[in-house]
Amino acid sequence: MNYRNLSSLEIEQLEKQLCTCTEWNNILVSNNFNPKNIFNTHFSGTIKIGKQEKNIELFGGISKPSGINNSTLHNVIIGDNCYINNIKTHISNCEIEENVIIDNVQMIATQGPSTFGQGQKVAVLDESGGRKIMISDNLSAQIAYIMTLYRYRPLLIENLEKIINVYVETKKSTFGHIGKNTTLINCGSLKNVWLGEHVTIEGARALEDGTIISNEKAPVFIGNNVIMKHFVVQSGTSIIEGVIIDKCYVGQGCELGKNYSAENSVFFANCQGFHGEACSIFAGPFTVTHHKSTLLIAGMYSFLNAGSGSNQSNHMYKLGPIHQGIVERGSKTTSDSYLLWPAKIGPFTLVMGRHYKNSDTSDMPFSYLIENDDKSWLVPGINLRSVGTIRDAMKWPKRDNRKDPNKLDCINFNLLSPYTIQKMVKALEILENLKKVSGQTSQEYVFHNASISQSALNRGIMLYNIGIDKFLGNSLITRLFKANLKTEEDLRQRLRPDCEDGQGEWVDISGLIAPKNEVNKILEAIENGDLCDLQAIQQEFQKLHSRYYEIEWTWAAALLEWRLQKPIEQMTICDIMNLVSRWKKSVIDLDQMLYEDARKEFNLTSMTGFGQDSNDATTQQADFEMVRGSFESNSFVQEIKSHIDKKSNLGERMMNELKACCIENQ
Repeated sequence: MNYRNLSSLEIEQLEKQLCTCTEWNNILVSNNFNPKNIFNTHFSGTIKIGKQEKNIELFGGISKPSGINNSTLHNVIIGDNCYINNIKTHISNCEIEENVIIDNVQMIATQGPSTFGQGQKVAVLDESGGRKIMISDNLSAQIAYIMTLYRYRPLLIENLEKIINVYVETKKSTFGHIGKNTTLINCGSLKNVWLGEHVTIEGARALEDGTIISNEKAPVFIGNNVIMKHFVVQSGTSIIEGVIIDKCYVGQGCELGKNYSAENSVFFANCQGFHGEACSIFAGPFTVTHHKSTLLIAGMYSFLNAGSGSNQSNHMYKLGPIHQGIVERGSKTTSDSYLLWPAKIGPFTLVMGRHYKNSDTSDMPFSYLIENDDKSWLVPGINLRSVGTIRDAMKWPKRDNRKDPNKLDCINFNLLSPYTIQKMVKALEILENLKKVSGQTSQEYVFHNASISQSALNRGIMLYNIGIDKFLGNSLITRLFKANLKTEEDLRQRLRPDCEDGQGEWVDISGLIAPKNEVNKILEAIENGDLCDLQAIQQEFQKLHSRYYEIEWTWAAALLEWRLQKPIEQMTICDIMNLVSRWKKSVIDLDQMLYEDARKEFNLTSMTGFGQDSNDATTQQADFEMVRGSFESNSFVQEIKSHIDKKSNLGERMMNELKACCIENQ
């Protein structure tokens, strides 16, 4: 924008409109500036003002002319068509872009230089600060995970901190920023704050030392009585209703509200926090807590659903709060559950009751961890047949609130993956060894401070085998589908992996499911200095994420060899037909279990309280069906039945193709 000095007539008009200035020569305006809409304002320092010639629309259909009223401005740059009204103290050291509304605000000021919350160290997991991570507006769940848990690689952490420090230095400024189309109404003080575009802040009490990233496609909303200090908030996020956060990172598409409080915590994509409290937590994608008296402390979570009154303890009253816990993806805690840290809970585990011993169920996915008479009981694999588990897996992709085209966190939604299946394979080995060591007739087995009953152990072996067969069959059929096989050699050629990437152990890097070897290549590049830019590191994780299905088969092929106890070079069409048959049976068996589990939601006990003022069972059922629907008409039940038919037909089709190939070979 081209600026000019005020004319003497313009100064005269401003003075008539009760405006004052310490030095009128320090006020610069756009060429088509008109002073008619500036009243009762004091200017000091260097001021730049764009044209103010449009009306702005306020909530309720009120229209007001853009301009500046009842304010004190010091060292401020104001874009075109802004509405600034009733600033109780002052606006200082701030750049305000076009079409901004600022109405009835206590103060907006920057005293710098400031990095606006970027570079703030957040003490996650370990309250004493042993795992501090540096937050920035370019932080992803994957980079944060590495910074938090890979402390045993000091060069990696040192280089990452250097990279982030260099990036943060580029954000340092003596001027705050308010992006275009942003609205600030009825707010308290904003100190050292950088606001992106299309931010709406209504009724917030105080914002200090923070950055809000926002854009037209993914705007941010900050609501009544919110207090935020030392923070970075990402696009598409809503923070409302008296939330208090200090030293926090809030990722894309998150929702915090209903007096939630958090300190020294990070929340990544699509987290939700209401009513409760967080202290030193690493909330990976889709961590959800909705209830009062729920405390998440010193833990790492992802895809978590925390029940009311869920609690953890991170110290034993000796050396302070130094203990940590990891609850792997997809787990749930029921009402009034308790976990004593240190502990590690395996993926897709349901935690019920209060557990006073340090458990490690990380090699037992899809389990229940239940308290009975102050004793922890583990039920391996039982969550595989739970309707709730499948429903969660289906709803997560639908509840991805990220509208920003630039999605920072890599999120894999797969329920069955090399990460969870490798744990099932390990669990089978553990359970079989427990039977050998303790004896076939033992009524109770002990695993990492948790007891397993004989029936639970045997059922776990059965369920894990079903899970493995289902995953392997899914991968195999996807691989062979439309392969136009003519000979057994065609079959073997198709079964051979396209690359070596994907071999060995897989890890879950806070939403990113990937081979450990491939992740390690990225980390080595950071250590060697080959990757020395935050954006470049993030792009490497994104590339790895995009290759998931390409490299999944490399791992699945090795699982196939283990399952059939022979190399691919020796596999026959009959071997694959047998495996497809097992896959079909595993899918149908598991769906039947889900079907029966869903039926429990429609039994007589579930109808308790329906049919009020009537003792007639028919009326009770009619009331229930009007509210909940019938079992057969339930959308999820219909989906299970459809899935059984679909997979049965797919299995038959695959078997026919293999039979045809077998006939041609003869």
